[in-house]
Amino acid sequence: MSYATERETTEGRVFTVTGGDWDELVSAVDPITEGRIVVNMGPQHPSTHGVLRIILELEGETVREARTVVGYLHTGIEKNLEYRNWVQGSTFVTRMDYLAPIFNETAYSLAVEKLLGIEEQITERATTIRVLMMELNRISSHLVWLATTGMELGALSMMLYGFREREYILDIFEMVTGLRMNHAYVRPGGVAQDVPDEAIVKIREFLAMMPKRLKEYEDLLSGQPIWLERTKNVAVLDVTACLAMGVTGPVLRSAGLAWDLRKTMPYCGYETYEFDVPTHSDGDVWGRYLVRLAEIRESMKLVEQALDRLRPGPVMVADRKIAWPAQLAIGVDGMGNSLEHVAKIMGQSMESLIHHFKLVTEGFRVPPGQVYVGIEAPRGELGVHAVSDGGTRPYRVHYREPSFVNLQALPAMAEGGLIADVIAGGASLDPVMGGCDR
Repeated sequence: MSYATERETTEGRVFTVTGGDWDELVSAVDPITEGRIVVNMGPQHPSTHGVLRIILELEGETVREARTVVGYLHTGIEKNLEYRNWVQGSTFVTRMDYLAPIFNETAYSLAVEKLLGIEEQITERATTIRVLMMELNRISSHLVWLATTGMELGALSMMLYGFREREYILDIFEMVTGLRMNHAYVRPGGVAQDVPDEAIVKIREFLAMMPKRLKEYEDLLSGQPIWLERTKNVAVLDVTACLAMGVTGPVLRSAGLAWDLRKTMPYCGYETYEFDVPTHSDGDVWGRYLVRLAEIRESMKLVEQALDRLRPGPVMVADRKIAWPAQLAIGVDGMGNSLEHVAKIMGQSMESLIHHFKLVTEGFRVPPGQVYVGIEAPRGELGVHAVSDGGTRPYRVHYREPSFVNLQALPAMAEGGLIADVIAGGASLDPVMGGCDR
């Protein structure tokens, strides 16, 4: 990355970052004699699912070369984790892929629990709640994909309907966690608090409503000639190309390979649930659309099974030197703990007060070691590589983020096709740049 000459301002010396080899790339092309032109798609959000920049070399309407440029949304979350204790990490990782926050939190918590060696101590109710929340989150994520992709390909009504149903799920999340997004709900040792009865009622209402809505989506899109023209045989990526580039999730399954970590490498008790892994054989945008619709239906089956399995019990491990305080009572000002809750903690015993104070201020210690945990997120394999040096903070946490890995397939899908199909192909990957630029 090159830099422009610095300049003095009222805020001090400022350096402006320029566009890498952009100038060299443009100067090498003479559009008058060669018939080629280099254009920038982004880094604003022109149907690129986030702050993504795509440099396209065009010959007429045909894409001859495509480059993806990431990093515009970088938050430094992985580095920040090294300066917070293990529980505080949940507050950071939930903001990576902001459409799949529950998955970020669960993968992180599973990694910390593996380092602690407490996998068997996680309560049945906490594990069931994790599955319940993840599958609701998978549905909401796929609804955003369906809504935004519909808008980008001209089906504007789908944008309204997809977000309408997603709002219903966000209302459920707010009832359970207190927040619509960025929950920090799944934590090492369990979950922050139990699922209230009113949320169970609302989830069952959603399950009763959603099949009819899915049928409406299919009536709107599946037989629509323009939708078929924009999706069938567009941005094809076969199973060999997917495996060569590490592409996972619905994109891989739309190419015919039924690879789903919930089945192949089960976690959170998924091996005890009944569900199918939808696949398609064409490996195009149409196949990815059908796979995601089918996955919404399978997630609904999983949510219903999880609801039926919810049994009374604790939602956090019993070890009070690890268990972050759950069921906190909020003060009347809406901030901090209520005085009654503080009095309850202080009135138990001096030892419990000391443990509570050390847990909240310093955090628990995690034995030295390193682990890798992978789960099936809405966009593919979401993996966490966590390293501990025996302290109260992570030595290193790195995410194997499917948006980042899958984006490298965009040039393979776009080159040789039309510029309009860059939008369809990029959208069908469903990248979320918050996860890519973590």
